[in-house]
Amino acid sequence: MDLGWIEDTCPEGIRLAAAVWVVVWLFIADTAWSADALSTEPAFRPGERLTFVLKWTIIPAGEAVLEVLPRDHIAGGDAYHFALTARSNAFVDAFYMVRDRIDAWADSAVGQSLLYRKKQHEGSTRRDITVSFDWEEMTVQYINHGEVSEPIPIAAGTFDPLSIFYWARSVDLVVGGRIQRPVTDGKKHMLGVAGVVRRETVTVPAGTFDAFLIEPDLALVGGVFEKSPDAKIQLWMTADYRRLPVKLKSKVVVGSFSGELVSMTGTGWPPAVNPSEE
Repeated sequence: MDLGWIEDTCPEGIRLAAAVWVVVWLFIADTAWSADALSTEPAFRPGERLTFVLKWTIIPAGEAVLEVLPRDHIAGGDAYHFALTARSNAFVDAFYMVRDRIDAWADSAVGQSLLYRKKQHEGSTRRDITVSFDWEEMTVQYINHGEVSEPIPIAAGTFDPLSIFYWARSVDLVVGGRIQRPVTDGKKHMLGVAGVVRRETVTVPAGTFDAFLIEPDLALVGGVFEKSPDAKIQLWMTADYRRLPVKLKSKVVVGSFSGELVSMTGTGWPPAVNPSEE
């Protein structure tokens, strides 16, 4: 069988597979804001670990893991520490290895970001990024391999692309609502917009869940999404207080990508619909 088409298309696909969770947090989770009150139940706690299988079209591409790590002490106070890792599988490693890790810290109230770090290994690409937040000056500064960029201004309550997701998990969602929130990756500061499309039952390897379907407005998204006139990203989050991400789908010019929850630990009480054992 000729696998040349995989080598031609998978590098773009695996880049998306590795980065898609960041894209989601930057252009979906950053938009998860509404005027409704926040949930009084804690959506997450240290020790939570969510594992996802990643596929490019029908090809298993790798794995992504979201974790809430033990709390740290940053900027004179307690801070939440979140981590996202993405890695390609052995088959994809043969021609395009992905080993990415993102660490993010938010204040104890999860009201704003404090620090963001990303170590990126995708094919021949290497990045070692630090994004520092200066809330006295209301600026953020991007550093890659020691090369320091000029600070850019940010709005109050701005998050990095990973911490924003955990903040969004404590927000009430309403079908038909339009939601928004400022976010920055250190190079751009933007206000994303998304819609809560519907509430439905979704089945993934980890179980069957009552979930909200969220779709972002991709008008300001660049890269492969900009080149795809029919591009779409869809994210399913559970309708219980935990707001667990259970499924992700994207459609772009080079094909389709999906991520599905396969296992979870430290997530509190189980979902109401056909829960899987943790």
